[in-house]
Parts: sequence; structure tokens; C-alpha cells
Amino acid sequence: MANNTSKAETQDKTAKNVAEYHRQLKPGTPEFDMKKDFIKDEITGKVKRYFGKTIAKAGDMEVYRAAALTIRDEIMEKWVSYQEKCERKPQKELYYLSFEFLMGRAMGNNLMNIMETEVYKSALKELGFSLENIEEVETDAGLGNGGLGRLAACFLDSLTNLDLPAFGCGIRYEYGLFKQKIVDGYQIEMPDPWLQSGNVWDIARPEDTKEVHFNGRIIEKWEDGHMKFEHVDYNTVIAEPYDMPITGFDTDTVNTLRLWKACSPEIMNMTEFNRGDYAKANENKDLAEVISKVLYPEDNHYEGKLLRLKQQYFFVSATIQWIISKHKQKNLSMFDIPEYVQIHINDTHPTIAIPELMRLLMDEEGMSWDDAWSIVGRTFAYTNHTILCEALEKWPMDMVDSLLPRLGQIIHEIDRRQRIALNERFPGDTGKIEYMAVISRGQVSMANLCLTACHSVNGVAALHTEILKKETFKDYYSIYPYKFKNMTNGVTFRRWLYKANPELSSLICEAIGDGWVKDYTQLENLLPFADDKAFRDKFAKIKLNNKEKLAKYILDHNGITVDPASLFDVQIKRLHEYKRQLLKAFHIIYRYKSITETPENANKMPETFIFAAKAAPGYHMAKLIIKFINNIAKVVNNDPMTKDILKVVFIENYSVSIAEKIVAAANLSEQISTASKEASGTGNMKLMLNGALTIGTMDGANVEIREQVGDDNIFIFGMQSDEVLGLYSTNRSPSPELYATNMGIKSIVDTLIDGTFSGDEHNLFYDIYRSLVQGNNGSFADPYLLLPDFESYVHTCQQANSLYKDNQDEWNRKAVINTAKAGFFSSDRTIESYNKEIWHLR
Repeated sequence: MANNTSKAETQDKTAKNVAEYHRQLKPGTPEFDMKKDFIKDEITGKVKRYFGKTIAKAGDMEVYRAAALTIRDEIMEKWVSYQEKCERKPQKELYYLSFEFLMGRAMGNNLMNIMETEVYKSALKELGFSLENIEEVETDAGLGNGGLGRLAACFLDSLTNLDLPAFGCGIRYEYGLFKQKIVDGYQIEMPDPWLQSGNVWDIARPEDTKEVHFNGRIIEKWEDGHMKFEHVDYNTVIAEPYDMPITGFDTDTVNTLRLWKACSPEIMNMTEFNRGDYAKANENKDLAEVISKVLYPEDNHYEGKLLRLKQQYFFVSATIQWIISKHKQKNLSMFDIPEYVQIHINDTHPTIAIPELMRLLMDEEGMSWDDAWSIVGRTFAYTNHTILCEALEKWPMDMVDSLLPRLGQIIHEIDRRQRIALNERFPGDTGKIEYMAVISRGQVSMANLCLTACHSVNGVAALHTEILKKETFKDYYSIYPYKFKNMTNGVTFRRWLYKANPELSSLICEAIGDGWVKDYTQLENLLPFADDKAFRDKFAKIKLNNKEKLAKYILDHNGITVDPASLFDVQIKRLHEYKRQLLKAFHIIYRYKSITETPENANKMPETFIFAAKAAPGYHMAKLIIKFINNIAKVVNNDPMTKDILKVVFIENYSVSIAEKIVAAANLSEQISTASKEASGTGNMKLMLNGALTIGTMDGANVEIREQVGDDNIFIFGMQSDEVLGLYSTNRSPSPELYATNMGIKSIVDTLIDGTFSGDEHNLFYDIYRSLVQGNNGSFADPYLLLPDFESYVHTCQQANSLYKDNQDEWNRKAVINTAKAGFFSSDRTIESYNKEIWHLR
């Protein structure tokens, strides 16, 4: 009898069987024991073959690599199967371009997704190792810094879980931003060589290597009735791709993160080497490879700016070349690119991809300008992440012309055509046209280039999007209102609850089942349990257990003993003045002074204030704030009157793996940015998801958190965004007058200069003091409005403190409500919205 089952049908059937097998892989079943024995054999064999050791003599690092390779082998089977499935029937694919992908550790996440955590835990235990300890061996991938990169990682997770075909595209940085050490209260930047021991999880793809060209000149010639452009005398850098599989939870979809490494086409100049000039022999190699050396090189000097621009062009040129080559391999017309390709620009860093696609379509594929522009306009979409002027990237046009001469020509032409259109829309309004132009005052505005070229522009929270429409990009909105959309950010529940907080996850599963892990809407089924006393008690016990674990981490790493029963007040995020870690510091000083100056009236409920943040190496004020916080900690933690009541902890080298420990333990989530400054925030979502109550301004996604949980389950303070924008419009700060007339505020601010926290170095924090009460060089004093919001903030902190002190059961009820209402902030919901409104993937 003939076998009519096709290869594709067989593969699909096998995939379904594999998924069913994972569901049966429960402790105590024959399948579990068989799998456990197989894993033990694989790990033992790999330790022997790769490291020349028996398992009895292996260390945690060797066992980590052997276990990771065993996990990877299983993922590879699914990865190949999924790629073949996609190739059988070409469909639209997403290419998500981002300068950062803050992935965190991969081992635990992959085990969770392939649903084999328990069986690996059991196998390793029988081999004499702890899965928890083995996971700690893995270094966090140094591919990102803050919310931008973590959002990109969450999006890749959700795209995979929703079975949407996607590629993340970025740079394979050899060194992360930096490894932060706190020495005498100061931030010290150390190299972060995360690839020092290699990366188990990525695969080199030399067959997809691309050439990227810099500098040189353009020769223009008339040929076959068309103007041709030839790039000559250029410098070549080789882009070598490495692919990392992105697994999904209980799904056979495996997407790809493609990261590009910069290499020199010239390994070594042997002539120079033989002359004895060893430095010059490697000069070209070093100049090429520095491109993928470090995430975010300092750009406060020309060389740093040039390197950043090189980085941006390097990875987008390689990516766009690869996209076109893939499209050709499918025997599809270049005119069909928008039907099969969607390229998303995550913030302005990858914007140079727009003129690069124009270049390739015109110069390599022979298209006209109009045809190429039509394809570009239907292929690209752009997410804006900030309204801060300094974060809206601009590049000196002469730098672009020199480094990327052909792209310079294309950008000039885009600007020329856009100016004609703007002049028709706003005749004679030269100021507005100059503000909206792609090139203005010798600089190319990457945001304006995105607004001009992309078919979709989105903000990342409802308030942020409205500010983009009404303030930041209001003139563009008046021309292209159909382009503007809101896509409120989200976080993946798999990483930030199911994995980061397994005890709470188990409790939720007991209460409402495990469907919420895949279907975020089911989390709201937890809401009735907020009124269940027994459930609240279990919820609170789990929180206490997590606080005890964090307290041990703090003792081990900071040498500070904290009380797990105290209120854990947490502010974890990038250090920036607008995020107002300084406002939290001022509140701590207020508490300290109230206890030491009026102890008979002071609130003596124990509080632990936890900070974790990195400041950009060249950001003087941010680094000074870190020093200020650490000096406060030194005084408060050692004062006999406060050391048993208040504790201040600054956890160094903030990362995804550290964040996982903190979010599970937090009671109070500090989201206190200046209203209108924070685009969205995602830390607020992670903390809310784990049952922390938010204290915050009406800024970013805090607005939507309040809508979800209601006024009674969040602590809101401070000015509204329109009030803040109104103050800026007058260019008159209220802070100097507040400092002069409000003695309470003055006493707090004066600690910056009176030696309370600086000893004999009275001028140590003078720059912070001056920025608040005078402004720097005639600028707006207190630009992030700490002093106008201070009293409102203190009052609201007291409300939170009192609730925790007097009625912890009510606090727990509110905490359960926060977790139950976090469903809206799933990145699955965000990706569903992106796909429905922008990408249209099948």
C-alpha cells in the first residue's frame, strides 16, 4: 500500500506529538523518568567529550555548558522544523530592528518554554548539582541597557508565543554597556566581557556574511538613459551573522534573533608585521572590529559620534542586504517586498535603514526613485520612545556625507522633496518648515526622517501618544494623522511572573488554572480572590519568602542587614534626572530628619529603600546622584537612631537577572518621573504584576495602570502633564521661590551643601544644589520639578506607609488586585495590537 503522507504532514504530526509529550512530562510518570535518564547521559557525555572530565570532577561552569548544549540540541530540532515550515509557504515576516535586546539569561527561560524545568532540576540533582546554582553561572547577555532593550526582548517572546514569524536584528556586542561597581559610593565602570567564555546559545552563519562599505566617493555616470551611481575607494567591513533561537512557551514556533559581528576583510598586514610595526599590522583589523565592540560608546566627542553612526549603519546595511537576498531566493518580485516584509524601527537608532533600502532598490535593483520610495513607505514602521529633545537623534550632515556618501545624496534628495511638500502645505512659514525638515541647520533629524518615510508612527502609552500628537510632532500629525497610533507597552508574563516568581505562579495556578500563562485575559479571574482571606494570607507569605531571599542577596552583596518584615520601597530603572531618583532620596532625608530631630513624634515603621540603576558614563549629574544616595545610605544605615528603622540599599550592576529577584520582593513600586517625561515605563508593569503597589505621577503607563486598578489601589501624587508643560511654556521655574520661602524644602535641599551627607567635602554635591535653586548657566532651575512636587510626594508616601503599618491585610488585598488587573500590560496584548494595526502578519 502506497504511503501518501507528505513530508510536511509528517513534520506537523511530529511537532504535535512533541508538544503532547511535553505536557505528559510530569514527575512520577514513566516519560519523566526516561527523559531524566536521557538528560543525565547527555550531560555526563558532553562533560566527558568537551571538557575531558568525569561528572564527579566537573565544576558548575562545565555542567552549565553541557546542560545548555543539551537544551540547545532539543531547541535546534524545533528551530529547523519551523524554518522548513516557513520556507514551504512564503509569508509576510517581521524584521524588528533595535540597537538593544536586553535578553537576560537564556537557560532558565528556555527550560521554562520547552516545559522541562522540573526534569532538568531532577536530573541535575541526581548528578550532584543544583539547577538554581547552575543557572547563576550564566552571564546576562550584554546586548542592552534599559527599557528599550528589555521591551525588544519581551516583544520577541510574544511574537513567538503568538506564532508570528519574526526576526530580531541587532549587533553582537563583544562588551555590554559596562559592569557597574560601587566604590566609596561612586559608580565605577568596568568592562563587561559577557562573551569571554563564548555564548552557548548562538550559531554563526558565515554563509550569510555581508559587506558593509564606508567612506569613499560616488561616481555619477549616464548609462542606458539613466543616471548610475558607483561607490568607489570605500573601506569594507565584514558583517558576520550569529543567530540565537527565540523559543515560545509550549509552542513549536522558534523565531530568530540575528546579531551582526564586525570583522575586517584583512586579518593582518603581513608586510607591516614583518617590518616590526606590530601595531600598524593590526590597525585596519582593529578599526573594523571596534564597530561591534561596545554597546553605546560615549558620544560626547566627535569620534564617539562617528562610531555610533558606524554601528547603526553597519547592522542595518547588513540586515537590509540579507532581507533582499532572502526575498530573491523565494523568487519574488522586488515590487512585492511590502507584501512579504515588514521592517520595524525601534526608536531612531536604526533609521538609516530607510535611505539604505532606497540605495539598494535604486542602485542595485535598478528601480526609479518613485518606485523605491513607494516600497519604502509601505515597508517601514517606527516606534517613538521619548519626547526628550536630547533623545531625538540628530547627526551632523557633513559626517553622514563623509562616512556614507551615497546615503548622504539620498537623504539630501528626501529633504529636498519633503521641503517642496511642506512649502505647499505651509507656504512661507520658513520657521515651521525648518523645524519639520529632514535636514536642518546642518543636521539630519532621524525622527523627521521616520515621520516622512514610515507608514506608521506609534507612541508607547496613551499619554505619550497624545503628547506626540499635540506637542512633539503636532505639525506632522496635522499632515499625516492616519500614521499615528498608540501601542501601550507590555511585558511578558512568562519571564516576569511565571519564571521570576514561581511560588506566586503556583498559587495563581491553584486558584484559576494555568491558562493565564498563554492567555493574559485569564489573569483577571484572580480578582475575586482579593476578597478571600486565606488566599491573601498565602499571597502575603509568598511575598515575605521573596523578601527573605532578597534580604539574603543584599547581605551577601552589600553587607547590609535588612528586615524582611519592613516595607520594601523599590526604585529600579536607568538613572536619569527625569526619573527622579533624587526625589526619592529627598524623601529618605525627610524621614531621617523627622526621626533624628523630633523622635517623639516620628513615624518609626521600618522601611527598606532599594535602588538599582546605572548612569551613563558621561552623565555627570546622574553619577553624582548615585554618590549622593550612597552617602545617604552610609549615614542613615549607621545612625543609632535610625539604623533599625530605615535602611538604604543601592544594588550594583543592575541587570535582568537582578531585576527578577527584586520584582518578586517589592511592596511599593516607585514610578515618580516628571509628568510628561516618561514615555511609558515597563518596570511599573513588572512590579505591578508581582503584587507591588504603585506610587507615581500621572505619567507614561501609570495613567493606564490607574485606569485598570482604580484610584483606591494606587498612590498618585504631583502635577499633571499639562501643568508641567504649562510651566515650561512660561520659562519660569517656581523652584527658587519655593526654596526661599518653604523652610521644610530648604532644610532638605541644604543637605546637599551643609555637610550632612558629604562631611568636609561641602562642595561635593554643589552642582545638584545649583541645578535646583539657580539653574546651570542660566537654564531653567530644577528642570524636572522636584521641589514643586515634593510636599505632595511626601504626603502620598505617608499614606502608603500608614496603610502598610496599620492594615497589612488591606495592603495585601490591594496587591492581589494589582496582580489580577495586570493582564492589560501583557506584551502579548501589545503585539496583538501591533499586528492588527500595523504589521498584518499571518
